[in-house]
Amino acid sequence: MKQVDEMSKQEQKKLLEQIMNDLKENLSEKRYLHSVSTMKKAKEIAIEYKQDEIKVMLTALAHDIAKEMTDEQYFEYAQKNGIEIEEFDKISTSALHGIIGAHITKEKYGFTIEMQNAISCHTTGKANMTILDKIIYLSDKTEDRREGEEVIHLREIMEQEGIDKAILWNIDFQGIPNCIKKQKFIHPNSIFARNDIILKMKSENI
Repeated sequence: MKQVDEMSKQEQKKLLEQIMNDLKENLSEKRYLHSVSTMKKAKEIAIEYKQDEIKVMLTALAHDIAKEMTDEQYFEYAQKNGIEIEEFDKISTSALHGIIGAHITKEKYGFTIEMQNAISCHTTGKANMTILDKIIYLSDKTEDRREGEEVIHLREIMEQEGIDKAILWNIDFQGIPNCIKKQKFIHPNSIFARNDIILKMKSENI
């Protein structure tokens, strides 16, 4: 399997069509439509930030490829493929679809490490996020099918203040509060992402 970076633009576009067909066949209609909408939003952000549109679209389209697997299937897949799962993720499995999905896209579609990492952290964020990580994280949360005042506000922050402040707001006013309200674990990577963005903002202001 060729890596995406080794493909021509025409091959990458064909891969995009293949993934779209695979998702339509294997995911629920709701999840498929969310994936396509996330891809469209990611393309918009990629254009604004002058990123490789096709690579961003491929990553965004496939970000939830493993979302509808069960916890048992996650663990079986990880064991079969030698994927080490952190103890935290064994207890709170909400981020596992990203970790497993990243491996699936590597094996099935030739996604690069950068693309895999963006899929892996799209739910929680992480420290030292790349521009691709940030685009996938936010396109998932701001795609046009999502509704509500918080989503509208997040889009406004992203448009007016940039993607770093949008991620920080999402973690501080949606991610962490929702976990506290529901008495769920707060994923360590969300804390790392938050602190990393704050440190970078402070260093830029010095």
